[in-house]
Amino acid sequence: MADTRTGWVILPALALLLAPETASAQTALFDTDELMSVGWRGFLDLPYILESFASLLLATALGALIAFHPMTRRTVDTLEEAELPKVYIIYALIGAVVGVTVLKYGLVVGLVIFGLGGLMRFRTNTTSTRDTGRLIIVTLVGLISGLNLPHFAVLATLFAFVLIYLFDANPMCRVVVEGLPGKRVAEAAEVHRAILCGLGCKIVSEKKAFARKRVEFVFRMPRAKTREELHAEILRQVPAELRGEMDWEVE
Repeated sequence: MADTRTGWVILPALALLLAPETASAQTALFDTDELMSVGWRGFLDLPYILESFASLLLATALGALIAFHPMTRRTVDTLEEAELPKVYIIYALIGAVVGVTVLKYGLVVGLVIFGLGGLMRFRTNTTSTRDTGRLIIVTLVGLISGLNLPHFAVLATLFAFVLIYLFDANPMCRVVVEGLPGKRVAEAAEVHRAILCGLGCKIVSEKKAFARKRVEFVFRMPRAKTREELHAEILRQVPAELRGEMDWEVE
């Protein structure tokens, strides 16, 4: 099934590129001479660089507007859901990179990109949607470099680099505290929450399970703290009678 769908994605691009009767269509959609004439001289094309940067910035801002909708936080229950806003922004950036390239250099570039997307979608096994987004960006940067557009490749790489740096500076974390005193789960949860907030963590969601004697927090870690440091601080500050076994998961 995957092979069939991948074929349907790639075949139109191959047909357009290889069929002799479509030579005139190729000329209209894809100016090879224009691409070959760009090269490193593209770094001197400041208007294009500024316009491209503005497009990437606008796409990122609009993506963030949707990703961080104030109603979204009410439905966050898992670490994956807490990480989704970052994924939305990365995919908005990917769309802008594709759009800028296609607008400037033709629809055939778009068909090639969709062909590569089909291959990655059905042939690549990544651990998360975040990793898939980064894989697509890296592939696009390689494609743009191969199209003799080093200036836009560098711009897209730097833009993505800054975004990833900002995202990973405060990673999302999930901690489950189990084995709490049966009648003091709420009190233990309050103590753990206060300690996490005091350490600079931003709580995204909290779930208590009184029957299972456990509490779960999803939060954003502070820039200056590591998981090991947080773990040690919690053990040090939580009273012995309210402690439990902590299970950590960091995105």
